Amino acid sequence: MASTLSNSLCLLALALAAQTQAVAQTCTATAITPYIKVGTAAWSSSSTATTAAGSAVSLGPQPTSGGNWAWSGCGSSGTARQQNLTAKHSCTATATYTNSCGAKSTRAFTITVPGMRDLSSLQLSKLMGAGWNLGNSLEAIGGETAWGNPPATQALFNAVKAAGFKSVRIPVSWKQYADGNDNISASWMSRVTQVVNYARNAGLYTMVNIHWDGGWMQPTYANQALANARITKFWTQIANNFKGYDDTLLFAGTNEVMKDGDYGTPTVEYYTVQNGFNQAFVNAVRATGGGNLARHLIVQGFNTNIDHTVNFATLPTDPAAKRLMMEVHFYDPYNFTLNENSTIWQWGAAATSAANTEAWANEAFVDAQFQKMKTRFVDAGVPVILGEFGAIRRTQYAGSETYRTNWSRYVARAAWTRGAVPVWWDAGLPNANHSMGLFDRSSGAQVHPGLISAVVNAAK
Repeated sequence: MASTLSNSLCLLALALAAQTQAVAQTCTATAITPYIKVGTAAWSSSSTATTAAGSAVSLGPQPTSGGNWAWSGCGSSGTARQQNLTAKHSCTATATYTNSCGAKSTRAFTITVPGMRDLSSLQLSKLMGAGWNLGNSLEAIGGETAWGNPPATQALFNAVKAAGFKSVRIPVSWKQYADGNDNISASWMSRVTQVVNYARNAGLYTMVNIHWDGGWMQPTYANQALANARITKFWTQIANNFKGYDDTLLFAGTNEVMKDGDYGTPTVEYYTVQNGFNQAFVNAVRATGGGNLARHLIVQGFNTNIDHTVNFATLPTDPAAKRLMMEVHFYDPYNFTLNENSTIWQWGAAATSAANTEAWANEAFVDAQFQKMKTRFVDAGVPVILGEFGAIRRTQYAGSETYRTNWSRYVARAAWTRGAVPVWWDAGLPNANHSMGLFDRSSGAQVHPGLISAVVNAAK
């Protein structure tokens, strides 16, 4: 009796095992047949498409029934089989199909948008190296040459590239070239476009902003509506002009926004309105479509001050994922970097005269400031543009250039190693005392090759 029961159980176990094996053998993954459509074109049995930014793209793989779909990438999501997307930048969408018996299969769809790479702003920033400002030129009140510099040329940008810089920042004034309704003159837009093209022809990442521009961007409730409307009007025109450009062109919304004459800690009113300026900028650019749907955009902290940025800046809401950067400037200690009447001409561990040094802003201070930006922004996936830094010449002090070079090298390196792109402030007139110019703007010749080399090599 026991033997018979044992044999029966054994036979049942073998039968169940065979049945399980048979089920496992039949539950194989279902092959996905890819279909893709661009705009109103016919469906194509393909997993790739090349199209312009802003184009409608549909992904419609088969089978059409019998299982479940899941999507990721390129803005796809959810469980609908067909995904209708807007091409913003090159990307890959992945479809996962689970058939009725639970077997999974995947298919990748690659959408290529020429000129708009599948790079987050953090990835892009690592390609930008050291940068240089075309300062006191296109933002000069009274005209491009009003502040003593010759017109920018292709030769100048070629020289900047040849010196090892990978990026340029082009500060621009717009209001003085606009009519009473904030329509920018066609001739000025053409000149800015020409200069931007000089930079791009030289192979440089290029940043364009609205600079001081006469001071109309006051961060007060009383001025808020006017400023937001003007930001929107200007950036709509600028963005439309450049919407066909590739991702080596970046827009920076503003510059050093602050309440005139108030260099202290911003009030809630000031930083709230200024954060709103950043949002108005992002909204205006994204609304123009084309390449601007995913262009890398740079927003600013209050007065581009590191501590105010860390404490009070909020990132704008952006429909494009991971396409924002935060900008700050650095000129500490002021008496060493900018104050022409100061006797502070030494800096750092190599300083020999306490009377000519401000020890509080030493190497440790520099490291700590950029570490704050790394912790607050870079570690969260938001790179930093150090849009301006620099120290003036002091020809009256023998040996001062050594300290200027030491400071410049150290700041650039401290920024770069913590995820910030260092962009030297060059206002021209490189042979003048108290200037920060690096190049002869007429010939492109390097006037301060040692300083140039220090900055360029620090961002490698």
